[in-house]
Amino acid sequence: MTSQTTVDKAPPTPEPPEKTPSKGRRGHPWLTLFSVAIGVMMVALDGTIVAIANPAIKTDLGASFADVQWITNGYFLALAVALITAGKLGDRFGHRQTFLIGVTGFAAASGAIGLSHSISLVITFRVLQGLFGALLMPAALGLLRATFPAEKLNMAIGIWGMVIGASTAGGPILGGVLVEHVNWQSVFFINVPVGVAALVLGTLILLDHRAQNAPKSFDILGIVLLSAAMFALVWAIIKAPEWGWGSGTTWLYIAGALICFGGFAYWETRVAEPLVPLALFRSVPLSAGVVLMVLMAIAFLGGLFFVTFYLQNVHGMSPVDAGLHLLPLTGMMIVGSPLAGVLITKVGPRIPLAGGMAFTAAAMFGMSTLGTDTSSLTMSVWFAMLGFGLAPVMVGATEVIVGNAPLELSGVAGGIQQSAMQIGGSLGTAVLGAVMASKVSNDLPGNWTEAGLPPLTAAQSGQATEAVQVGMAPVTPDMPPAVAQQITAVAHDTFMSGMGLACLVAAAVAVVAVFVALLTKRGDNADAAGGGVHI
Repeated sequence: MTSQTTVDKAPPTPEPPEKTPSKGRRGHPWLTLFSVAIGVMMVALDGTIVAIANPAIKTDLGASFADVQWITNGYFLALAVALITAGKLGDRFGHRQTFLIGVTGFAAASGAIGLSHSISLVITFRVLQGLFGALLMPAALGLLRATFPAEKLNMAIGIWGMVIGASTAGGPILGGVLVEHVNWQSVFFINVPVGVAALVLGTLILLDHRAQNAPKSFDILGIVLLSAAMFALVWAIIKAPEWGWGSGTTWLYIAGALICFGGFAYWETRVAEPLVPLALFRSVPLSAGVVLMVLMAIAFLGGLFFVTFYLQNVHGMSPVDAGLHLLPLTGMMIVGSPLAGVLITKVGPRIPLAGGMAFTAAAMFGMSTLGTDTSSLTMSVWFAMLGFGLAPVMVGATEVIVGNAPLELSGVAGGIQQSAMQIGGSLGTAVLGAVMASKVSNDLPGNWTEAGLPPLTAAQSGQATEAVQVGMAPVTPDMPPAVAQQITAVAHDTFMSGMGLACLVAAAVAVVAVFVALLTKRGDNADAAGGGVHI
C-alpha cells in the first residue's frame, strides 16, 4: 500500500460517538481543557524560559557557545522529530495514557536538569524533556477533539493555542525572575510541582479515548531516517564556523542529511503506514502553511536567542530587567492573538498571515539597528511590533494546515504543524548562531588591531571570540581600567555587528514568508477541525 492509498481512501464509517458526561468531573470538557493546558504550558514555557537562563548556565557550568546552543537545539529537535510518532502512539494506546506518561517524564527530566552539575547532563536531560513533551502535546489536542462537542471545539482549540502563545512569550519574564532571585536551576525545578498538579488532575479528570482503526504498526525506518537527517543538518550548521563552510567534514554532514531526507521521502511512498503521508503536501495551501511555520520560527526563536545576551551582557541588565524589557513582545502576542483570530474568521488567513510576517520583517530590520546605547523606548517599539506580527501566524497556522488536510488525516496534519515550529526554532538558533559566529570571527581581529590593543595568541584569540559571540568582554580583574574599558567597547561593537547581521538574515527570512503566506487559504475542513478523529 502506498501513501496515496492511505490518503485517498474513503473515511471509515465512524462508530457512534461517546457521550460526553453531562455531570461529574471525569471527561468534563472544560475541566479536560484545564488539565491538558497545564501540561502544554510546561512544554511551551520551556521553549523560551531557558533563553534567559542561558548566560547563567554558561557561566556556572563553563559551557561553550555551541553547548549553549544545544541546550535549545536538543530540546527543539527532540520535540520536532518525535511529535508525529507520539501522535500515532496516542491513537493506538490512548491519548490519556500518553499524556500522563508525557507529563510525568517531562517533570522528572526537569528535576534532573536542576540537579545536573555538567553541561553534558543538562543537554541530555533537555533531549529527554523534548521527547516526553512530544508525547503530551499531540495527546492534549487529541483529548480536546475527543471530548468537546463540534460546536465548541474551535473555542477550545483557540484557548489551547492561546496558552501556548502566552507561555512561549511569557517564558523570558518568568525566567528572569527565577534566575535573578533564585538560581538558574529553579527554571527547571518549577516544572516538578506543575507536573505533579497536571498528573493528579489528569488522573482524576481525563477520560480515555481510543481512535477507530488505530495504526497497527510504526514506521520505524522513517523515524530513523528523519531523525538522522535533522541531526546531520543542524550539526553541520552549528559546527561550520569551527570547521569552515568549505570544509569536507561540513559538506559530508550536509550530504548525509540530503541522502537521509531523500531516503525518507522514498520510503514514505512505499510503507503501508507512513510516518508522514507525502500526498498531504500535494495541497499547495497546506504546504505553504508548513513552510510558513518553519520560516516564522526561524525568525522569531532564532532572533530571541541573541536578544537575551544583548540585554544582559551588553546593556548589563539583570535577568528580571531583561525579561521586563521583553514584556512589549509578550503583551502584544497575548493582545494580538484574539484580534488576529477575529480577523482571520472574517477575511480568511491570507491577508492576516502576510501582514503579520511583514510586521515581523520590519521588526527584525529595526532590531538590526540596535546599538550599545539604544534606549529602552526604542527597544520596546521593535519588540512590540515583533509580537504583533507573530500573533496572526501563531493563531492561523492550525486553520491553514489542518483545514487543508483530509478530515481523516487532521491529527497527522496537527502533528506536522507543531513539528514545523519546533524544527524552525532549532534551525533558527543554528543558522543565526552560525551567522553570528562567522561575523564575529571575521571582524574581531581587525577591530582589536584598530583599537591598538596588544596582539593575542591563537589560544587567546579563540577564547576572546567565544566570549564576544555572547556579548561578553574578555577582560580579567588585573587589567588596567582603561584597557578593560577599551576591550569592552571593541567586544560590544563586534557583538552588535554580528547581531545586526543575524537580525537582517531573520528579516530576509520573514520577507520570504510574506510571499509564502499569499499561497495560503482557508481549507474546506476548517470548520470541522475535530472531524478527523473517529471515536
